[in-house]
Amino acid sequence: MKEMETIIASNIIELRTKSGFTQLELAQMINYSDKSVSKWERAESVPDVIVLKKMADIFGVTVDYMLTQHDPTEKPTIMTTVRALPFKIITSITIVGIWILALLIFIIVWLCGSIVWLIFVYAVPISLITLLILHSIWEKGKYNFYIVSLLILSVIATIYFTFLERNWWQLFLLIVPAEIEVFLSFYLRKKRKQSHNM
Repeated sequence: MKEMETIIASNIIELRTKSGFTQLELAQMINYSDKSVSKWERAESVPDVIVLKKMADIFGVTVDYMLTQHDPTEKPTIMTTVRALPFKIITSITIVGIWILALLIFIIVWLCGSIVWLIFVYAVPISLITLLILHSIWEKGKYNFYIVSLLILSVIATIYFTFLERNWWQLFLLIVPAEIEVFLSFYLRKKRKQSHNM
């Protein structure tokens, strides 16, 4: 069994380093702690079959590849960089698409005789909501804390600018408690996940 642990450990190290991931980044992708990944790479324990399958999918190899010893000169087909690139491209295309649509609506409204600059203000929370959804799907919530924090700011600012003539500056008083709430929610979620993975 120790030999199997060593084989799995060396394969995880090799695939992770060739893919350019840190232990923490890999841990976040599989919803485990970096301590668990560190234990696997030191051959102190082995991941269960579900986690092995997740890692194999991330690295673009088979589970069998993860369990087999390989010649150091053998080059596995790693899909991670190929998979990471489309995510970033798709996200960029989607966000740019939202802003092109906002610009198109702005131009159409302008041609009809009005200038409605609020269209661009509305594009900010829409972009952040889209980013939050895409990150939750592909990045397993990585950076969601920052996205949610910005989303709260943008929603408050959007409401303020929508009713600018009323000067509802008091809305900005919501920022501090809302940001504290977001911080505590993500902190508790992280602690619960860490205690679950130990």
